[in-house]
Amino acid sequence: MNEHSAPDVPAVSSTRREFLKLGAVAGVGAAVAPLAGCARHLGSLTEPQRLFAVPPMPGVRIGFVGVGGMGSNHVHQLLKVPGAEIRAVCDIVPEKVARIQDVVVQAGQRRPTGYDRGPRDFERLCEQEELDLIYTATPWEWHVPVCVAAMRAGKHAATEVPAAVTIDECWELVETAEKYGKHCVMMENCCYDRPEMMVLNMVRKGLFGEVLHGECGYLHDLRGVKFSTEGEGLWRRAHSMTRDGNLYPTHGLGPIAQCMDVNRGDRFDYLVSMSGPSRGLQLHQQEHLAADDPRRNEKYVLGDLNLTLIKTVKGRTIYLVHDTNLPRPYSRIHMLQGTRGLKLGYPDRIHIEGRSPAHEWEPLDNYKDEFEHPLWKSESVRTASGGHGGMDYLEDYRLIRCLIAGEPLDMDVYDAAAWSCISELTERSVAHRSRSVNVPDFTRGTWRVRPPVPIVEG
Repeated sequence: MNEHSAPDVPAVSSTRREFLKLGAVAGVGAAVAPLAGCARHLGSLTEPQRLFAVPPMPGVRIGFVGVGGMGSNHVHQLLKVPGAEIRAVCDIVPEKVARIQDVVVQAGQRRPTGYDRGPRDFERLCEQEELDLIYTATPWEWHVPVCVAAMRAGKHAATEVPAAVTIDECWELVETAEKYGKHCVMMENCCYDRPEMMVLNMVRKGLFGEVLHGECGYLHDLRGVKFSTEGEGLWRRAHSMTRDGNLYPTHGLGPIAQCMDVNRGDRFDYLVSMSGPSRGLQLHQQEHLAADDPRRNEKYVLGDLNLTLIKTVKGRTIYLVHDTNLPRPYSRIHMLQGTRGLKLGYPDRIHIEGRSPAHEWEPLDNYKDEFEHPLWKSESVRTASGGHGGMDYLEDYRLIRCLIAGEPLDMDVYDAAAWSCISELTERSVAHRSRSVNVPDFTRGTWRVRPPVPIVEG
């Protein structure tokens, strides 16, 4: 058992595979063999591990699947990154494919091949095109099918968030990446935002002392998005009809997990979760939809607020919130606390013992000159237009840069699985009166020797 093991809730599915992976049997995690696809990089579990990397490549040939709002944004960012080439585009809407083909040509690249023969045409793209990377920004339920098809066809995979919806899907990503020796990365852009990266730099330099606690979340009024007649409104609302938990954990959780070295010296151990009443979407449908709109008859179960507590094996705590159905300004909270100080957002402010005035906050920018992350000193990042203030460009730049240089990625498939699996685990806890639920160890024990995320130069 783990150092802080807790009783697991009864499994929603009682399959042997799921039972074993949730760690309900003592010692199961320790009995599983090391990573199959990366075994050549591993020594014993007492020696530092070399993270998975592939040989350098001269450029990155990309097939992009799903070119709606976020997909189009990523294509625009990738076209600015040296060495990235959009070779193929896939979407169920032919007009979207044609539009992106024109964008790529206007950027000076050759016209990419188009794929628009239905929801599974990405499989034809993966099989027929000579590509290095398949990148997907489809609805959530398609992330895993696209990534798995890509890796089986010998391509690396990158996906928008969350990487997966279920625990079994998380394991499928991990096992496929290991089997075929391919990268599978979740593109969590909030790990590249300026304040989050500055705090990571401060943590690495010891400014916070020992990191003990984090608070984070995704707090964003999405009622207009969910009831839109295009884009995410065509699919995202459906998750609120059948699921009650934290449906979108990774924006807030990813940066905190990196500061706590999750999967790289520590790991999530267990969580408890509870949801409040479901009211926001019901009020919106009754107050804003026409009397004959069939969406007025939809029933929703998603609690407007979901609150989750996560404990790590080393005893650290995380408070995680999901709040998307009520009126509110946008926030990710982003609070990190250690033995020597803490940072809190929004707005971004900090207190460091011995440096800040006693019992007072300071603006985070007071520390910018000394602790700005090197990657954010780049003029191209700080002046990036669109792309959520530069972090989208930076995440796409880093992906391409690491592939070309043959370096490990900033995030990997184990991060994608650990951060994404929180969704189903919160649903299980909520369904069983907030009982604790164990978090699977997707690294199979190698979290103890995997090195932390480094501070890299621009």
